[in-house]
Amino acid sequence: MIKIIFFGTPDIGLKSLDYLNNSDKINVCAVVTQPDKPAGRGNKLQASPIKKYALEHNIPVFQPKSIRKEPEIQEELKKFEPDFFVTFAFGQILSQEVLDIPKYETINLHASLLPKYRGANPIQRAIINGDRETGICTMITELGLDCGDICQKLVIPISDSMNCEQLWDEIGEKSPKMIEETLIALKNGTLKPEKQCENGVCMAPKLTKDECLIDWSKSNRDIHNLVRGVCRSPSAYFIHNGKIIKVIESKVIDGNGVQGQIVAHSKEGVDMGCGNGLVRLITVKPEGKGEMKASDWYNGVRK
Repeated sequence: MIKIIFFGTPDIGLKSLDYLNNSDKINVCAVVTQPDKPAGRGNKLQASPIKKYALEHNIPVFQPKSIRKEPEIQEELKKFEPDFFVTFAFGQILSQEVLDIPKYETINLHASLLPKYRGANPIQRAIINGDRETGICTMITELGLDCGDICQKLVIPISDSMNCEQLWDEIGEKSPKMIEETLIALKNGTLKPEKQCENGVCMAPKLTKDECLIDWSKSNRDIHNLVRGVCRSPSAYFIHNGKIIKVIESKVIDGNGVQGQIVAHSKEGVDMGCGNGLVRLITVKPEGKGEMKASDWYNGVRK
């Protein structure tokens, strides 16, 4: 069996970890994940989804604050004599000392068609930019940012209505088998990774709060792409009567109106003026409240 150590933190990697853990060709020796972090109203420490799975399945767990700076954990990982490290949205940069631990390679699952969207937020950036397709890659991890040789690629279409949560789920569904196939083929010597082409390199840096503020001078299509691209992660928003209004769902509508002003309202939603056309707000989350229909929000604020 192929011995691996799985590095991951959010739930996008859960199905891959479960698939590999149940494979008759793979032995998941241990899991490395981020330290527990405060979350929720009580700000209590919460374990990552990957840690919770590992504990439920009696897989050893390591939680370095920075694995590059914790040689004692590196030494513990060496004891497993892994063939590969597998990383999937782990959230830390690995040093060469860490990359040298596995017998073969460290394999990373990256959520884009490299060299496009190297960096932290490839899923959101693809939708925000209005791309019609993205994909996943397995790649050899090197010290540079997502610049290693490509093992396998899979194209994933992006529809006009798909949001980042839906794309996140689809990537989570389609990644497990590709990771297993990559590991087996690399160990058997039947797969030769290919160097990334430097033409078309595009970065996907971490999103900022300012980027999520809706600019009503932009077209309705651009605003709609922003809304679905950052849906609940962390959400596009605008300010109304001094309150933050997050937009969860929107729709492109024909028409014209004053930028940033309510043009029309109905039970279907609230139509806002843009630089070009209208955007219909369908679901919103007003500051201090839960998600609601935009029509209900409008009925409340006009009273």
